Amino acid sequence: MAGLVLELRATEPGGLGLFPEQLQNVTWLEAQVATATERRASSGPPPEVLNLFAHTGLLTLVAARAGARVVHLDAARGSVAWARRNANLSRLAEQPIRWLVDDGLAFVAREARRGRSYDGIVLDPPSYGHAGGQAWRLAEDMAELLDACARIARPDAFVLLTAHTPEFDENRLADALWEAFPDGGDRLEAEPLELEAESGARLSLGAAARLRASANMW
Repeated sequence: MAGLVLELRATEPGGLGLFPEQLQNVTWLEAQVATATERRASSGPPPEVLNLFAHTGLLTLVAARAGARVVHLDAARGSVAWARRNANLSRLAEQPIRWLVDDGLAFVAREARRGRSYDGIVLDPPSYGHAGGQAWRLAEDMAELLDACARIARPDAFVLLTAHTPEFDENRLADALWEAFPDGGDRLEAEPLELEAESGARLSLGAAARLRASANMW
């Protein structure tokens, strides 16, 4: 997080432009990009990461700063514009980031048809949403989305799945990720996303399931 400059302001839904619980994933994501970079060193281009439901771009900027090419996608045009401002503030505007306003599932399906693939996939789907004329419900649609992501993930890719829906704890997210990526069971980990007060009190703000990148060479 050090070195990143983010625009924070109150929003109508009550947010500030940053999900602070995602800070738990920053060091992990940097390490996965480093592993993917080492794995691809002999084949030339840096690793490519797809960030779906990317909001105002914290993890996009983390991955880009670590050396990845990033596709940043969100269905909300305002969120993508905000993320681009954050890239400017953090002096990362010249990094190889594609900024897209699109529906996540529709985009992933198109990438599969194009034969595109990624070294890492980051996704933070909402409980409910609406984009491209289609309604989104995490409980009903997450399995389809993860299956689609599995089709565009390169062998040994890393995946970060987070959610902020009460009934989706870390165990349920881990099970969903394992169903879509059954060959990655030994690389799978999960934990709650929490904020801890100075008093020691903890505020639960969601959960994460993570599939680590493999250090195996191609």
